[in-house]
Amino acid sequence: MKQKIALLGSTGSIGEQTLDVVRRHGDRFEATVLTAGKRWQRLAEQAREFEPDAVVIADERYYGDLCAALADRPVKVYAGADAIEQIVRGGSVDTVVNALVGYAGMMPSLAAVETGKKLALANKESLVIAGRQIIETASRTGAPILPVDSEHSAIFQSLVGERTPARRLILTASGGPFRTTPREKLAGMTAREALRHPNWSMGAKITVDSSTMVNKGFEVIEAHWLFGMPADRIDVLVHPQSVVHSMVEFDDGAVKAQLGTPDMRLPIQYALTFPERFTYGGERLDLARMATLTFEEPDREKFPALEIAYDCLRRGGTAPCTMNAANEVAVAAFLEGRIGYCDIVRLIERALEQAAFVAEPTVADYQACDAEVRRMTAAMIR
Repeated sequence: MKQKIALLGSTGSIGEQTLDVVRRHGDRFEATVLTAGKRWQRLAEQAREFEPDAVVIADERYYGDLCAALADRPVKVYAGADAIEQIVRGGSVDTVVNALVGYAGMMPSLAAVETGKKLALANKESLVIAGRQIIETASRTGAPILPVDSEHSAIFQSLVGERTPARRLILTASGGPFRTTPREKLAGMTAREALRHPNWSMGAKITVDSSTMVNKGFEVIEAHWLFGMPADRIDVLVHPQSVVHSMVEFDDGAVKAQLGTPDMRLPIQYALTFPERFTYGGERLDLARMATLTFEEPDREKFPALEIAYDCLRRGGTAPCTMNAANEVAVAAFLEGRIGYCDIVRLIERALEQAAFVAEPTVADYQACDAEVRRMTAAMIR
């Protein structure tokens, strides 16, 4: 029987690569639900190819256009963020691949684990914001969470089969496009320069997050929730070649690592096929051609967002939610040319200083925090 997949964010980078995996293994996977934010034309094209049971466009302004584009197909069309959450809860889905960007992915992740569905998680913000609720709910319902981020997939793969807990997790980071850029020149960096990632092909928002190391900070928080590891036992190393995707150290001194080409289809496929491994037709890793693999400590003064994320993890409560909301608004403003590159982190710091803090938040508290911080950050920009 085919695994029935709800792919949230099908028109984004992770979504498109997930559909590549579905194409390669059409005998094993079926995309029964596809969702997108605004790109209704591409969503319509995907629906024509994969013939899902339903599609959802989050931006309700494009509902009519999408309906018209699929009028000759037996595909149900829905619109709105609530529709995404409702369709995740539906019975025609085995696996939810959450490839949404940012806060928008939190409630669908929670809906997936509440209904006991397998969650292949690429939306790290779900755990950054509401890690406790999602992990505790998954534990109660038995919903498996399989990481799609290459770093967390690497840690997961390194832990499979181990009977003793890890001593330390080591997340690797490429260093992004500004790894060798002098600190004094960062203020002048443009969006075009920030989007030139040296190794990975990703969406605009996550590429900017990689350049500021906000993304790596969020991955530290995600690793905490996925693997139950405290902040002081999660380290980050810059690895410019992006071949060693992450490592795990054990009490006996052994270190296990997962290596591979910088291709997101590998961790996507593993999340879908675990505990099996399917054939993959992409480029194979040739270590002889690599010649050298190097590692270095991250420059925390040059990239302060990493330490800010550690502080948010230690503080807990709504602090990570505040950091995420401020970052989302700031990155959007930077991509639109309304603020400078270094203003992204400054706005995060100011939001953390000024936003209300709830130590033991509910989902409603996260929703209120997100809305408050977005208003506050937008006002700071104006």
